[in-house]
Amino acid sequence: MEETPIQSFDTWNTWAQYLAYGLTGLAVLILLGHLIKLAATSDSKTKYDYINRSEINILMVCSVLVIIAGGLYANSFIAELGVLWLFVRVFVTISMGLIIGVIIQNLLKFYYPFYIEKRLKKLRYKPRISPKTGKPMKLLSEEEEDVYLDEGMQAEEEIYSIDYDVWVDEETGYTKIEKYAGHLHALQCPECNYQTFRVSREEILKAPSSTEEGELMKHFECGYCGYKAKKNYKIAMLHDTAQSEETATV
Repeated sequence: MEETPIQSFDTWNTWAQYLAYGLTGLAVLILLGHLIKLAATSDSKTKYDYINRSEINILMVCSVLVIIAGGLYANSFIAELGVLWLFVRVFVTISMGLIIGVIIQNLLKFYYPFYIEKRLKKLRYKPRISPKTGKPMKLLSEEEEDVYLDEGMQAEEEIYSIDYDVWVDEETGYTKIEKYAGHLHALQCPECNYQTFRVSREEILKAPSSTEEGELMKHFECGYCGYKAKKNYKIAMLHDTAQSEETATV
């Protein structure tokens, strides 16, 4: 039996192209807005935080918009098409979009951060200008900066959860302290509010089995004020390998 062609694609073709142009324009505007904000931000630390927090997400949003726009535009020249081929075309378009999206996501997640890291490093160590004299300030060494950090800040640095940079205007004594994430994870202490709250030990209260969940207790302790707390977590049930193999065999 001959497939019945689907008529009246003119309206779809027109709107698909309009949507494609609109989404592409939106992606360009978002990207331009990002670039303008970077250019308008003169403070290196503010620019550092903005890039670190937002750039990859913005690029991913722009990529998704362009992928959708490309799919719409590629399907905006339909004259006649049978029902079966319509579903095939939709399936291929969605599949190609997902494949391209995954590729871009992996590039932004695993490769682009190396490029960002170089830019962030330049911004972090770019000489700060003193608002008092208009001259470059001095970045203190780890030993020199402790004089300007309180005990809680020093505790954060000692456990590598936070790293502080201290810039000093040697002429006027003006000081600027900048806060950066360290390479070890710690939580904010609910008592002193410093990021020195870490897991000190873990205790299994109930071992998991193939029929029941287990229970784990984590003990937290603040490296600065000594505040302690504990929290219970569920442990997933054990997977019965033998039973799974038997089921698969059957």
